[in-house]
Amino acid sequence: MIGLARSFRGAQNCWKAVAVGRGAQPQLRWPPVLPAVRWHKTVVDDGTAEKISFHFKLRDGSRKTVSVPSGTTVLEAAHANEIDLEGACEASLACSTCHVILPQDLYDTKGEPCEEEEDLLDMCPCLSPTSRLGCQVIVDKSLQDKEVTLPPMTLNFYVDGHVPTPH
Repeated sequence: MIGLARSFRGAQNCWKAVAVGRGAQPQLRWPPVLPAVRWHKTVVDDGTAEKISFHFKLRDGSRKTVSVPSGTTVLEAAHANEIDLEGACEASLACSTCHVILPQDLYDTKGEPCEEEEDLLDMCPCLSPTSRLGCQVIVDKSLQDKEVTLPPMTLNFYVDGHVPTPH
């Protein structure tokens, strides 16, 4: 069986072509047969996932502790806990509004950012050697009791003053 699946943002733009047997012509089928796909969250909190607690150092210098399921991104953790971390591109690696600063020991455990992330980080004000995009940092045990710092400012080329809300 030869299968091809392609998806865009939004389930209405999904399709699947399947050819069964030798010489069979592919046929489009709706709905597509895809593994569980979640467009705006990487982890569904069903209550069974391991919770990881870590801290955000906010722009005003205060500290907020959050607890989220392992596998969540730092950006999703911020949105779920009403922390002002924008994420204008909805984690599609197309902006730098979810810029965060990690402690050196945590940065070292997360591996190097990909080239696309490095290009976006180059546009961030207040860039530091341990800067990462929150949409690319996955919460795991290495983040337990660590502090993620929000930079003093970010740039949003779409609209300044936007306050993100989870969806």
